[in-house]
Amino acid sequence: MTTLRPYLFLLLTVVIFAGNILVGKALSDLPPFTLSFGRVSIALCLMLPIGAHQARRDWPLFRRHWKPLVGLSLTGVAFFNALIYLALGYTSPTNVSILESLIPVVTLLFSVLLLGERPRGRQWLGVVLSLAGAMAVISLGSDSGPGLAGVNGGDAVMLLAVLIWVGYSLLVKSHMAKFPRYGGLLVMLVIATAVMGPIAWVENLLRPEPLTLTGEQWLGLAYLGVFPSVVALLLYNSAIGDVGPSQAAVFLNLLPVFTMLGAWWLLGEVILPAQILGSLVVIAGVLLTTLRARRTSSQPARAPGKRS
Repeated sequence: MTTLRPYLFLLLTVVIFAGNILVGKALSDLPPFTLSFGRVSIALCLMLPIGAHQARRDWPLFRRHWKPLVGLSLTGVAFFNALIYLALGYTSPTNVSILESLIPVVTLLFSVLLLGERPRGRQWLGVVLSLAGAMAVISLGSDSGPGLAGVNGGDAVMLLAVLIWVGYSLLVKSHMAKFPRYGGLLVMLVIATAVMGPIAWVENLLRPEPLTLTGEQWLGLAYLGVFPSVVALLLYNSAIGDVGPSQAAVFLNLLPVFTMLGAWWLLGEVILPAQILGSLVVIAGVLLTTLRARRTSSQPARAPGKRS
């Protein structure tokens, strides 16, 4: 079970991230940075009683390592999801998920260049195979014909979000183990809230009328504040410590699959045969890569944030 745990954590993370995209699309009429400020504020309130003790105890540690802490806060907690919500105002949830599935390829490249990782041929094959399957989910599984339907500015914004998440993954691998799990997330949420607040304030000043939320929008915002902002980050950070950023990022290739299933279940969209085939190829690529890792890794790294 210990060997399987990081992979189960990653699977749950992908499910939550798919929900983040679908709920974010449902809330896309809200200003994106205001939406991001709302979610980190809710997450901050949730983590305050959980992480306050660790944050007070290790405050000298946070001051000593403030630079990577700020980097972690701005990438994975603040701007990654803000850019996702911005992109969802201009492109489809499926396009967002397929572009997010580029993360494993980019992460592997940066891990080779910056961390000195030496992936083997089977790992490269698994990444390429899973990426090809993810591309097929859109390029072949669209009524409008091959290719990303309606590529626009939202897709460009999503590519920027991909680079930000890759930076977050590399920072997690190098620095997150320095910080207590709950206290570290609490401090990162404080930083993210402080950064998002002024941006959301300016964003709302530019609106022609005051922002009001319906009951359904409050429920959606609560989901974003609890699950993608807290639960998914804790699961993902823990898994990276066991399997590394490249292995963890490969699981994000499953994102188009879960997003597609969610759109079918929640929105009544039709799943085409090509989408099913592409999904199977994605899963095969993920299995190929993770099986290689489990056979060759006997000394996994300490999970980040496990100081108690």
